Amino acid sequence: MGELSDKVKGNTNEAIGKAKQQSGNPETRNEGRKQEVKGEGQQVKGKVEGALGNDV
Repeated sequence: MGELSDKVKGNTNEAIGKAKQQSGNPETRNEGRKQEVKGEGQQVKGKVEGALGNDV
């Protein structure tokens, strides 16, 4: 997966996760936090791949 696709997926997961955290359901809020963290990880992965020149 390339740098750009990881960053896009990361942004998407972060946004969805933040939206889920606004729910009144505690289980959904917890799921949202996990999804946001996953997105943050994807962002980091994309940045590392970009720094290493692995945009394939």
